[in-house]
Amino acid sequence: MFDSPDYPKSLSEDQFELWMEKGRNSPLSYSYLLIIWSELDEDYYPVFAEEREAIEGFGRYGLSAENQVLVAAYDLFSQTRVA
Repeated sequence: MFDSPDYPKSLSEDQFELWMEKGRNSPLSYSYLLIIWSELDEDYYPVFAEEREAIEGFGRYGLSAENQVLVAAYDLFSQTRVA
């Protein structure tokens, strides 16, 4: 995933699937997986959210000077990209 010059580095499909599974199997009622890029760590990490409004709490990759920015957001159950 993210295998283009538009992104800082690629993300393995296996890692993505592990994050999706972790979010779906959580005892908390998460609905969304947010993939965040950390400029400090130079790596992706997952953020799980119950509400879609959580997506708005992050600046967007390529549009924000923040250290942690949203690269993409997915619905955990349909695996549809929502941002």
